[in-house]
Amino acid sequence: MNLSACQSCGHLLHFENARCSNCSHWVGFHPGDLKMVTLESKNEIWRTMAAPVRHVRFCKNVEHDACNWLVDDGDPELFCVACRHNKVIPDLSSHRNFQRWRLLEIAKRRLFYTLLRFGLPPTRRPADPEGLVFDFLSDPNEGMSLAPTVLTGHEDGLITINIAEADDAEREARRTAMGEPYRTLLGHFRHEVGHYYWNELVRDAGGLDAFREFFGDERRDYGESLQVYYADGPPADWPDRFVSAYATSHPWEDWAETFAHYLHMVDTLETVSAFGIGVNTSPPGAQPLKVAIDFDIYNEPDISKFIAAWLPLTFALNSITRSMGQPDLYPFALEPLIVGKLAFVHQRIAIATGRPTGDATDISLFKAIVAALRKTAGDPPGT
Repeated sequence: MNLSACQSCGHLLHFENARCSNCSHWVGFHPGDLKMVTLESKNEIWRTMAAPVRHVRFCKNVEHDACNWLVDDGDPELFCVACRHNKVIPDLSSHRNFQRWRLLEIAKRRLFYTLLRFGLPPTRRPADPEGLVFDFLSDPNEGMSLAPTVLTGHEDGLITINIAEADDAEREARRTAMGEPYRTLLGHFRHEVGHYYWNELVRDAGGLDAFREFFGDERRDYGESLQVYYADGPPADWPDRFVSAYATSHPWEDWAETFAHYLHMVDTLETVSAFGIGVNTSPPGAQPLKVAIDFDIYNEPDISKFIAAWLPLTFALNSITRSMGQPDLYPFALEPLIVGKLAFVHQRIAIATGRPTGDATDISLFKAIVAALRKTAGDPPGT
């Protein structure tokens, strides 16, 4: 995420702000500019202070304090480019539903920021029958011993989210029960939209043969594969080949987990770069640890630069969270095969958006990089 400042007083703004906490000016995110802008009102018309001739209005969901994104005044849509993909929202007369939905919308807008930043806006229905839509549903059996009736998942462009995932205690219980080291709302969105983009970036874009080299044959029975995974668990050597245990269940899930992981990395590295955060130290008896994000996150063809920054950075961040008594911020390990899969995702996005592409066909390209970084930083905490 990049940084924005109030154009009235210079105070730094959070991505979720609707008002500047310093001068109380209204602020909002303009998806066309991909940044927060400060607003002023004249004759009941909102104008951006940076470009007074631009007239804008807030997304209709501002009525629920659930969105701070802007719509150009000439746009006939009532909702912003993120909210207009909502198909079903929960019954907002329930305070619990309302609070959970607002948290879901915050996570969803962070997802859309990255997609728009890449130039990957999802298609819409009815123009595309498999266009991206969201159903945010409440589970009538929540809290009972019955199996949940609302399952988070994706099917033909429809992403269903059980809004109970927005409850911290409920999500933690599910994370523990599923044996997952990481489970967040934003992670759900990035994973499920990964399924949508498999259609866009692989199936419909001539990428199936290369996909199968990295992830396996997606034509194997999906339902049977999941049954085997839940009955037997992942193979013992899964950390050498998959970014998560769940990724072992089927090539589609491997892609979705890897796609989500790639978006985690991109957003984190952009934020690190925006704050000017780096690592520059020489631990006693070890080689120096140095990280500086001196490349364009969204246009760099060489993913090895991502990895060269990522491993020392996450080693440092995990050490910081441990100092606070918190779990590792990054409880994953990136082995060469996993880096190759990330490189494939990186390449497919570059091809789809007309960016420079790197070579994502030779796993051996990444072995020396990962080995050298492991020698420098040691295995990341949590591995």
